[in-house]
Amino acid sequence: MSSYQADSVRMKRDLTALVAINTENPPGHEREAAECVAGWLREAGFDLSFSEYAPGRTNVIALLKNGDGPCFAFNTHLDTVPAGTGWSSDPFTLTEREGRLYGRGACDAKGPLVAMVEALRMLAATRHSWSGTLMGVFTADEEVASEGAKFYVRDQPPAIDFAVIGEPTSNATFSAHKGSLRPRVRVKGVTAHSGTPELGINAIYQSAKLLGLIEEAHHQQVRCRCHALVGNASLTVTRIHGGHADNVVPDNCELLLDRRMVPGEDEAEVKAELQQLLDHAREQSGVEAEIIAWQPTTGGATETDSNEAIVQHSLAACRRHGQPEPGPFGFQGGCDLVHFRTLGAKGVVVGPGALAVAHKPDEFVPVEEFIAAAYIYLDIALAMLPAEAHA
Repeated sequence: MSSYQADSVRMKRDLTALVAINTENPPGHEREAAECVAGWLREAGFDLSFSEYAPGRTNVIALLKNGDGPCFAFNTHLDTVPAGTGWSSDPFTLTEREGRLYGRGACDAKGPLVAMVEALRMLAATRHSWSGTLMGVFTADEEVASEGAKFYVRDQPPAIDFAVIGEPTSNATFSAHKGSLRPRVRVKGVTAHSGTPELGINAIYQSAKLLGLIEEAHHQQVRCRCHALVGNASLTVTRIHGGHADNVVPDNCELLLDRRMVPGEDEAEVKAELQQLLDHAREQSGVEAEIIAWQPTTGGATETDSNEAIVQHSLAACRRHGQPEPGPFGFQGGCDLVHFRTLGAKGVVVGPGALAVAHKPDEFVPVEEFIAAAYIYLDIALAMLPAEAHA
């Protein structure tokens, strides 16, 4: 690919600009970052549009049609987790030290985004070498509930054949990820004066009975569902809140459950199983409990078969550009690949930086990986968008 040359100075400058735009989620406010990215890609010859699912919560979509062929999309997110405390330098000022670029979003996921923008520029500048439709879909809110990606998909955009999702993977290929469901469960009791607790039913004690059954379900049923790339499914409790006064037997207690699904599990069936668990608690232990809401999550589980061309070309590109163990691997968490799969896209997750430093103080992306990612993205796109002469 000697005719292609990423501009590393420009990439660092772009990442500096993007990190300086605070898109901590909550509240997000991705509009300014979306406009920044739009400016870069408009200059490169792309048609730009915005979509907002709420004021300031903005997706930016870049489009370049270049003859017949498939539709190929790059996607990552504009938002970051809150910076928090404990940083050695200003989290919103990109700082280079010992071959690393530090800043909030440096690897999750503004670094991948800038590398994708650079790949899009190189592709736009060499349109003779590929044919089809090229897209950059950069979304809001991935860190909380993927509302941006969900909104984009709900708008019924044109089908996408192939997608590369940018997340910190140390430039390895991930082709599967877990999904999640988070039911809020209310356990019921009967209120009474705490001096005469026998006159009531303590919802916290009832919850304790349910907690044991949840743990049992995880160990005996849920965790037995295992996937080769992402590991086992799980069911756990992440929050509990009960009682409203110091001297009153509580009549309700709320639990938040976290159910991680693996590819192949059906969301409707998992929801039915969770309801069956509550029915079992009522029959076995007299626990009255109901699901009162479902907390928003990034979405379900998905995978792209390892034999698909995009996975194989991604593995080759990662290996070619410095990753000796290119995968394929699977994410323990979720990301936006699942939403692009609903549009028909076969896709992978690839990006510079390590998940181990994302969401932490002193988040960084290695400079070498950051630059290499632009070439990895370029190579995958060229493999999937061959010029008509080579089709």
